[in-house]
Amino acid sequence: MNSQNQTLETIQDIRNMMDRSSRFISLSGLSGIAAGLCALTGAWFAYDVIESADGSGVRRAGLIGESYSTDGVSMLRSFMGSRLFLIAVLTLISAIILAVFFTYIRSKRQGVPVWGSTAKRMIWNIAVPLVAGGLFLLKLIEAGVYGLIAPGCLIFYGIALINGAKYTFGEIRFLGYVITALGVINCWFPGYGLYFWAAGFGVLHIVYGIVMWNKYERQPMQMEKKV
Repeated sequence: MNSQNQTLETIQDIRNMMDRSSRFISLSGLSGIAAGLCALTGAWFAYDVIESADGSGVRRAGLIGESYSTDGVSMLRSFMGSRLFLIAVLTLISAIILAVFFTYIRSKRQGVPVWGSTAKRMIWNIAVPLVAGGLFLLKLIEAGVYGLIAPGCLIFYGIALINGAKYTFGEIRFLGYVITALGVINCWFPGYGLYFWAAGFGVLHIVYGIVMWNKYERQPMQMEKKV
């Protein structure tokens, strides 16, 4: 009986070592929760800016432009200097800082390097769709097609998660599927982009983070306390 238990433990250790070498397992569920809270906070400030800017609400701010602007560069520069762009940048920076912080804390607890080869491959696979999406969104802004900015953010981000999921937890892939689907649906409701954006980047991240924390972090922490 003891020999059988030792064999099972050995197999489990080998499996854990393979997971550590092939997947980035230090991604913290708290990172998802923090990113979701940052997104909801940013959406709240953006809503306030939009409401105070034209007095007609989020729906009018999200309408698709009828045609390409004759002065797209000026429009792009104007958007880059707007409060909405500043809110978006601050939201992104805050989410990244908190994600790195919580992931670093978990990696130290696990004794796994944060910047290993697996992490590099995951970041590269996520970065390619994000960079392509970012350039595409800049062209939409230049063209004045504001109604597709929120759907574009969701679609490209969802694709990035799906693309990088093979190097980390499989649950990331399902999050990517849902966010991508949300972005596609938003294409038919361009006037409600901010609400879809808040649901995708805010609510879904929080739900995902809670599920991941309960599944991968809460139980190990409880076992450590018992030991």
